[in-house]
Amino acid sequence: MQQKTVLTADDVKKVLAAAEVEAKNHQWAVSIAIVDDGGHLLALQRLDGAAPISSYIATEKARTASLGRRESKIYEDMINNGRQSFMTAPVLQGMLEGGVPIVVNDQVVGAVGVSGVKSTEDAQIARAGIAALGV
Repeated sequence: MQQKTVLTADDVKKVLAAAEVEAKNHQWAVSIAIVDDGGHLLALQRLDGAAPISSYIATEKARTASLGRRESKIYEDMINNGRQSFMTAPVLQGMLEGGVPIVVNDQVVGAVGVSGVKSTEDAQIARAGIAALGV
């Protein structure tokens, strides 16, 4: 029987708080979503001034990173490099940079998705949140 690590409610709070600090330090109005390893939403925060659609996009980026077990940017790069047919992949709707998996002991335990600023900045916020776990 295999065992797996899971995110606790306290872990989710840490990640969300650190991501929010990173966004606010740069005055970036974003939405931050955290999902578990099955892509199920654990937390969502839309900061003041963030566009309503950003909450949906952030969640889908997180879901894509979690279910795909890799950064959502990889899918965006595949599409931009000519593999447009990948846009029809089932379930994966957040194929834009800004979704980053949370990896613990070589296992993806969830992901963070951010939307609202440049994609590279979205990913920066997600990584800052994950860094709060010290993994």
